[in-house]
Amino acid sequence: MINKNTLQYLKDLKKNNNKGWFEEHRHLYEAARNNFASFVEALITNIGSFDAAIASLQVKECVFRINRDVRFSKDKTPYKVNMAASFNAGGKKASVAGYYFHLEPGRSFAGGGFYTPQPEQLVKIRQEIDYNFSDWTSILNKNTFQQHFKNGIEGFRSLVRPPKGYEDSNPALEYLKMKGFIVTEAFSDADLMNENAVVKVGASFKAMKPFIDFLNTAIE
Repeated sequence: MINKNTLQYLKDLKKNNNKGWFEEHRHLYEAARNNFASFVEALITNIGSFDAAIASLQVKECVFRINRDVRFSKDKTPYKVNMAASFNAGGKKASVAGYYFHLEPGRSFAGGGFYTPQPEQLVKIRQEIDYNFSDWTSILNKNTFQQHFKNGIEGFRSLVRPPKGYEDSNPALEYLKMKGFIVTEAFSDADLMNENAVVKVGASFKAMKPFIDFLNTAIE
């Protein structure tokens, strides 16, 4: 589970997002990072129980750095105010569909899918949805899927017009316009400080596995 001190550290970092404060309180960061790493390790074991592609991952292959890349950002604060991990076959840098966990006080969530498929991958995903639309809708209409992901697929960055090669009348048009495919489930601070936190988050990941498998089958 996530310790109360870890959440408090992230709250304090948000108020004091500068290198001086960070270095002065590095011992608190190390404690928070170790707690998060333990949580991620437990999630790897949980996900690995139903997705063999994740079972052999190491924590370092999943966890993102807390340092922000500020080179092209107007926001020059040096640190993220969250901790996050991505669970993909091949590690966090692999360009495949996978699972994601975001820890941030009051804004934590489990997510999954394919955030930024490459153009050639996006073509394949659209084709798979078009050819196998009944399988796609069957996944989205499952009770377990809908219970966990009440907002359905978050089709951010959707096209205004149908993509090339598809008509307005296509029954899958809502999904064919999407440029990314993500589902999320929010978790409260209390949820994550509960001793059953790994099980609860793991249940969310298990519910999204058929969705992730569909996307990965498409790009393979």
